[in-house]
Amino acid sequence: MVESRQTRLLIVDDDAEFRGTLARRFVRRGYDVREAADAIEALEGIKRQEPDVAILDMVMPGLTGLELLERLKAQVPTCEAILLTGQGTIETAVRAMKLGAYDFLTKPFPLAELELLIQRAVDHRESVMKSGQLVDGVQRGGDTGMLGNSPAMQTVFRLVERAGPTEKAILIEGESGTGKELVARALHRHSMRADKPLVVINCAALPEALLESELFGHEKGSFTGAATAKQGLFEVADGATLFIDEIGELAGSLQAKLLRVLEDGSFRRVGGLKETRVNVRLIAATNRDLAAEVRAGRFREDLYYRINVMALRLPPLRERTGDIPILIHHFLTPEWRITPEALAAL
Repeated sequence: MVESRQTRLLIVDDDAEFRGTLARRFVRRGYDVREAADAIEALEGIKRQEPDVAILDMVMPGLTGLELLERLKAQVPTCEAILLTGQGTIETAVRAMKLGAYDFLTKPFPLAELELLIQRAVDHRESVMKSGQLVDGVQRGGDTGMLGNSPAMQTVFRLVERAGPTEKAILIEGESGTGKELVARALHRHSMRADKPLVVINCAALPEALLESELFGHEKGSFTGAATAKQGLFEVADGATLFIDEIGELAGSLQAKLLRVLEDGSFRRVGGLKETRVNVRLIAATNRDLAAEVRAGRFREDLYYRINVMALRLPPLRERTGDIPILIHHFLTPEWRITPEALAAL
């Protein structure tokens, strides 16, 4: 009979007091804890014992947390890494996700939140190890419903796998037809809310007045035709995930109302006085360049940063033409074949 071993946890931080606090806490929780004051010490340590989960401070003397992450993943691909960042390094932490980090936390944070994140990383690692999806899931896109072996698509598949289990807001950027809703559904399936519905709304499909009612609901008599009170999609998605497609089409007044919900989870129905509170994970998508929209004054900067905690860009097919044969093989039925000349034309 094979006995299960303790989960090996590596803590890398140049703040000795903070590092010690974490080490003592997680030893009490049953982890096999190793400490390192910097990246060099950490890299020497993993030669003796490979960690299952690593907690890496982003800013350290010598090698940064990002540089350590690259070397760690090269030496121990199965190790799940959690980055600890300051307020000014969020953008760098998002880049770390693309390099294979499991997630990141912004200092200061409750230790209970880190504890929960470590357990999720452990569960994710065990799931990947059992299913053997460490390579195949990235190469083929897992259950995203998307196909492709190009580097750009492998990055998309990896980000879906890594970002799905987090509670962070995600912005999916890409031209029409690149598969934004497919990615949103895959993120939801990988999330902790997968047993709840994914609620979808397309901002481009509705006029402003109706869109406000659809998102936030309305009270009876609040406008002509409002014969009864109605729940909005934020209420429907309470405890679940809301996917707002083409969020760049949102009018300025609705942007302000959406920002408030994202800040404190509260809103009022159209024509209502009562505050409603919800717990919703937001995924948004756009075919616009929202950064340019912000600079032009058409999209609120504060809302942009709220929905852009993590950005995931989908490449158009012209940027991944090597995937065309794979797509053709998928869509053609077995009785069809394609000539080399036709393939070259496509």
